[in-house]
Amino acid sequence: MNLNELKEFDDTYHMSTYGRLPIAFVKGKGTKLWDDNGKEYLDLLSGIGVTNVGHCHPKVVGAIKDQVEMLMHVSNLYYTEPQAKLAKKISEISFGDKCFFANSGAEANEGAIKLARRYAKPKGKDAYEIITALRSFHGRTMKTLAATGQPDKQKPFEPMPPGFKHVPLNDFEALKNEVSDKTCAVMLEVIQGEGGVYPCDYDYLKQVRALCDERDLLLIFDEVQTGMGRTGTMFAYQATGVVPDVMTLAKGIGSGLPIGVLVASEKASVFKPGEHGSTFGGGPVVCAGALATVNVLEEENLVENSRKVGAYFKNKLETLKTKTGMITEVRGAGLMLAIELNEEQARNIVLDLLKEGIVANNIGTTIIRFLPPLCLTEAEVDTAMAAIERLVLERSVV
Repeated sequence: MNLNELKEFDDTYHMSTYGRLPIAFVKGKGTKLWDDNGKEYLDLLSGIGVTNVGHCHPKVVGAIKDQVEMLMHVSNLYYTEPQAKLAKKISEISFGDKCFFANSGAEANEGAIKLARRYAKPKGKDAYEIITALRSFHGRTMKTLAATGQPDKQKPFEPMPPGFKHVPLNDFEALKNEVSDKTCAVMLEVIQGEGGVYPCDYDYLKQVRALCDERDLLLIFDEVQTGMGRTGTMFAYQATGVVPDVMTLAKGIGSGLPIGVLVASEKASVFKPGEHGSTFGGGPVVCAGALATVNVLEEENLVENSRKVGAYFKNKLETLKTKTGMITEVRGAGLMLAIELNEEQARNIVLDLLKEGIVANNIGTTIIRFLPPLCLTEAEVDTAMAAIERLVLERSVV
C-alpha cells in the first residue's frame, strides 16, 4: 500500500489519537529507515527511544525467530526459560533483586504504584499518595495519567483518580513540604522525557533519597525512556550516585516488542501470589528479544558509544547555540538530547528535517528532541548537524 492508501484506511478505520506525519515507513536497518518510495532517512528518534540497538539487529531478529518457532505463549502459571534468564540478567546489571514483566511502560508504572501502596499497608498507615514532578510523564492509563504532572493531558479525562501530588522538579523544599502520613512513595524520572528532556539535579536526588529513607517511603525511578544505555550509562540512576528502591523499564529493552519491567529491591518486593499479574507480560518471544537486546548493548559497547557520541552531538549543538540567539538551551545526556528555541519553530524545523531525510521530534512548539539508536556514529552526527544548523540559522533573527 502507498501513503495515500494508508492515509485513507487510517482516516476511515483508526481512532484519530495520533498527529501523524506524512510518511509511511516500510523498512529499518541500524540507524536508517526507508519509506514506501524507497527514500532513506537517518533516524534520530528510534521510535521514541525504542530501537536502542538499531532497527532489526540480526541477533535480536534471530532470537525472536528461534523463539517463535519453539514456543510463543503459555500462561504465567508456568515457568519459561526466556523469562527466567531475562529476570536474572536485569538483576545482575542493576540494583534490582526481583522483576515483574508487563507489556508497556505504563503497565510497569501501574505496577510500581500498586507496589508502593502494598509496601505501606502492613505498616499500619493509611498511606497511598505518591509525589511526582510537574512536567513528568508516566503513561496514559488513568492511574499513570494522574501521576503525570501535565494538566493539559489530564483535562479531557477529569476527574483524575486520587493519590498524587505534583511538585516542581529540583525543588526539594516543595517536595518535602508535601510529604505527609498519607505519602507512600516519591516517583521521578532521572531525566524527564516527554516533558522536554529536563534532568534532575544530582544533589536534589540525594536529598530525596535521604528523605525517603528517613520517612520509610519508596523511591521510584521511571526509567522507561532513560534506561538501557540511553543516557550514557546502562540506567540513568547509575550516573547520579543515588539508588532507587523501584525502577521501571520499557522502550529500549524490547527493540520494538511490547515489554515493560518493574524492578525492585528485596525490601520493596512485597507482592504476594495473586496480587498482581499479566496474561501476556513476560511472554517467551518478547523476553527472548529483550535478552538479546541487552546482550547486544553489552557486546557492542553501545552504552559507551551512547556516552561518547552523545557528548560529541551535544558539543555540536552547544556550538550551534553560540552561533544563534534562537537556541536558548541544550539539555540531556548520552543520546537523549534536546534544544530549546526562543521561537515557536520546533515543528516546522522537524518537518523540514524530514524532507531532508532526518527523523527528529518536537515536544510542543519550542523543543526539538533527539533519541537516535545508540549505534549512531560521529559521521552521522555531522550529517544531521549540517541540516540542523542550516535550518536553525535560516530562521534566526540577526
